[in-house]
Amino acid sequence: MQTDLRQNSGWMTSELEIPDVKLVVPKRFNDPRGYFTETWSDRLFRQEVANFSFVQDNRSVSVKQGTLRGLHFQRPPYAQGKLVCVTRGSVFDVAVDIRRNSPTYGRHVAVRLDATDASQLWVPPGFLHGFCTLEDDTEVFYKVTCYYSPAHDAGVLWSDPDLGIDWPVTAGSVVISEKDGRHPRLRDLRNFFDYEERVSLNH
Repeated sequence: MQTDLRQNSGWMTSELEIPDVKLVVPKRFNDPRGYFTETWSDRLFRQEVANFSFVQDNRSVSVKQGTLRGLHFQRPPYAQGKLVCVTRGSVFDVAVDIRRNSPTYGRHVAVRLDATDASQLWVPPGFLHGFCTLEDDTEVFYKVTCYYSPAHDAGVLWSDPDLGIDWPVTAGSVVISEKDGRHPRLRDLRNFFDYEERVSLNH
């Protein structure tokens, strides 16, 4: 799954099956007291991942295992990139490319994120994002590149068969909001992102 692993003083980064989606693994420095880790560095993020600024931090707590949030995105001009990590519990985390004319349009990347490993997933603008909790009382923390805009909030149905996502939950057992259960399928979604315009989405 992971390729092109690069290491620096504070992080290890790797590209996934879709190169624009990246996994960031902060290094841990252990001693008898415990450990220290550098969870965020603007300089390292811009050098190793993408040249974006973050404007808002979000925290999500899900009580039950099998809670699914997604698949979400914001329409331009309020498109969001997200840097996602888990601070308690674990999730099955998914990013889906919805940039028209992209060679990976409609394909997805899925990774497990947990509080023990502390890996972070970079999901650029032009991607759907969603996750399913693998444990009770799971807490997800993520940074976003644009402020939340209710008028530009949108999504795609999590169970869209065209996406081929092997979620660790069934339609009969998933815990999901009414809104997320009413999202359209990808084939019915308007074109909001073009692959050639991805650089211009930097906020």
